[in-house]
Amino acid sequence: MLDQIYKKDPNVVARRIADEVILVPIKRRLGEVHAIYTLNSVGGRIWELLDGHRSVGQVRDALVEEFDVTPDQAEADLIQLFEHFQTIGAVQEVTTVG
Repeated sequence: MLDQIYKKDPNVVARRIADEVILVPIKRRLGEVHAIYTLNSVGGRIWELLDGHRSVGQVRDALVEEFDVTPDQAEADLIQLFEHFQTIGAVQEVTTVG
């Protein structure tokens, strides 16, 4: 998974409010309250790093540099978050390197 590259799905709108990032899928019905997602400061930084050019491994490396986290913990948390992003349709895979 570390070689995979993702980009934000264009059907998800993100807004930063204080230390959180709010994700709202815009192709869902308004009544679907579960369609609004909140990311903490680390999740928000991960969202910012999703540019369609960085691999998951490069995002992990950036987190290790910016936050007090080990590479193994950053990788485990990233994999879990990316699986969630895929489940809610917030990201699209661009390519696999190598």
